[in-house]
Amino acid sequence: MLTNLRIFAMSHQTIPSVYINNICCYKIRASLKRLKPHVPLGRNCSSLPGLIGNDIKSLHSIISPPIAKIRNIGIMAHIDAGKTTTTERILYYSGYTRSLGDVDDGDTVTDFMAQERERGITIQSAAVTFDWKGYRVNLIDTPGHVDFTLEVERCLRVLDGAVAVFDASAGVEAQTLTVWRQADKHNIPRICFLNKMDKTGASFKYAVESIREKLKAKPLLLQLPIGEAKTFKGVVDVVMKEKLLWNCNSNDGKDFERKPLLEMNDPELLKETTEARNALIEQVADLDDEFADLVLEEFCENFDLLPAEKLQTAIHRVTLAQTAVPVLCGSALKNKGIQPLLDAVTMYLPSPEERNYEFLERISRLLLPFADQHVEIPSLTAGNIALTVGLKHTATGDTIVSSKSSALAAARRAEREGEKKHRQNNEAERLLLAGVEIPEPVFFCTIEPPSLSKQPDLEHALKCLQREDPSLKVRLDPDSGQTVLCGMGELHIEIIHDRIKREYGLETYLGPLQVAYRETILNSVRATDTLDRTLGDKRHLVTVEVEARPIETSSVMPVIEYAESINEGLLKVSQEAIENGIHSACLQGPLLGSPIQDVAITLHSLTIHPGTSTTMISACVSRCVQKALKKADKQVLEPLMNLEVTVARDYLSPVLADLAQRRGNIQEIQTRQDNKVVIGFVPLAEIMGYSTVLRTLTSGSATFALELSTYQAMNPQDQNTLLNQRSGLT
Repeated sequence: MLTNLRIFAMSHQTIPSVYINNICCYKIRASLKRLKPHVPLGRNCSSLPGLIGNDIKSLHSIISPPIAKIRNIGIMAHIDAGKTTTTERILYYSGYTRSLGDVDDGDTVTDFMAQERERGITIQSAAVTFDWKGYRVNLIDTPGHVDFTLEVERCLRVLDGAVAVFDASAGVEAQTLTVWRQADKHNIPRICFLNKMDKTGASFKYAVESIREKLKAKPLLLQLPIGEAKTFKGVVDVVMKEKLLWNCNSNDGKDFERKPLLEMNDPELLKETTEARNALIEQVADLDDEFADLVLEEFCENFDLLPAEKLQTAIHRVTLAQTAVPVLCGSALKNKGIQPLLDAVTMYLPSPEERNYEFLERISRLLLPFADQHVEIPSLTAGNIALTVGLKHTATGDTIVSSKSSALAAARRAEREGEKKHRQNNEAERLLLAGVEIPEPVFFCTIEPPSLSKQPDLEHALKCLQREDPSLKVRLDPDSGQTVLCGMGELHIEIIHDRIKREYGLETYLGPLQVAYRETILNSVRATDTLDRTLGDKRHLVTVEVEARPIETSSVMPVIEYAESINEGLLKVSQEAIENGIHSACLQGPLLGSPIQDVAITLHSLTIHPGTSTTMISACVSRCVQKALKKADKQVLEPLMNLEVTVARDYLSPVLADLAQRRGNIQEIQTRQDNKVVIGFVPLAEIMGYSTVLRTLTSGSATFALELSTYQAMNPQDQNTLLNQRSGLT
């Protein structure tokens, strides 16, 4: 029997009983036996926090640390920047695990899904809880692949801070920009960790400049590397003017020494560090008035006299204000720089009481998360993250409240306090306090069970997976009756297919992967339609005239307008039915049956016979809109992807030639260390299977990243080819 587990974040406010923040970040599928603490086979883990041998610590100290000592953070980055390895080292040094896990070996704590361990990537976010020097840290490791961007979005909404991990040889990469924008959207304070300083081509200066230029952020250099690439051996603490060197004979990185920089031992390094510290002080003073006053009044003559604690406090304020980001460096794989990163998390990122969450909810049963292990707890104080069990009808973005009246009271309180206005509605079910933006799928394919008798089982599996992953869409093809699976990319659909097999025991068959096109119109047209039916002794009569026209602004949903001649009283009672009919008509265009976008629908006249049902009104409006769309000049829109290919100079020419054949549009070619970075656009239809081709062209040395940019009009020749393929003429 499977249990739905949901992660919640507690609001910082003092509350009399267990109230839960309104944000449901994500759920983890877990069996009931996992609700008891256990040690997974093949992994040497410590006892769960609070469980030492057969003794149990005070639940108050484990479950309810002071709010000021709590840090709710996420690890985010581009794929392969080292998020999971960094998380693994954090768990090891904090005492959560007794051995170092490795992504390549498939034995990491947070990548516990079979698909994650096989592919060496993070697919589903995982939460772990541990202690570090008296602080309680709730950490979520997020995916880096573009297909699972929604997982990052859901996690950021419950976090107070984040650690952005960068590959020091690559700096800011494509998906880094995406997760950074997501963090900006949710106002998440961040720390930057320049990972892989031991990698060939690693450049601290280059990575910092890419943060400044591409992310438009102000980096605060709290550390300097001692050596780069093969010579990397430690870091300099700029704030404390100390050097941290890791013992080269230590296999796990636990042994390192912290020494003050002295003129007699390190004159050059001391000079460089002093200059960096002075620059840091000036930079922070420009961003923080309180610190600027302190420096001008007491330490303007000699910055060396400024206490490190004063500088650290000011950096904390600047980080919370998001006017700058602290930058640290290290090598997670080589076990260097993780302990100072943990210190920075507790020192510079906010506690829950320093963040502002206004809405509260009530929950009964609670669990403390440790990746795929969970400990049931009796209560939870404000500021913590926990799981809740048994919410069978909730989904990501839902608002959980104890009653309808409490939901309405929360909305009224928000209005009084000047928060975002919430639309007044008598039905509490329609009140949404927060939500997530779910991206539209770009790939789809048919999925079939092994036999008709297994169809209900497939429908159940897809229903469960959809609730867990809102970016997965499932629909029924009206013509063929087949089930259609819609996802964010090839990997996304592949993972869903694999999970159906492993978790639900169904051997399903996938049809060929297809691109999710859209349609629009090129000119303005009008149409009139009448529906006249008698059902029983009741006559239903509707006459409608509509106009469909293209609009310049990009809009997925149709813009609905009403002519002045429309009777207001008639419109008031039938508006919902009219708009339902328009939206229904725009779900399937006349060319490919794809959704219509970038259109405005104007209702010019409406005549309704007394007693006509709203269903008949919707049906007539829908049929009239479809008639107008068929009369117009039509255009197919195809998804256009942002493409970034990192390739060695020797392979640049064949990569460019291949992209030209794929209708690629190259915007820029940058130089990144010894590599070239090709940035441009390419139609999604031309990029299916590109990873295999790119590996072949470059002997496996190149990497690429994709992200949906927009939908663009196909040229007439390509459109005719596509229409002929769909109609079976070619």
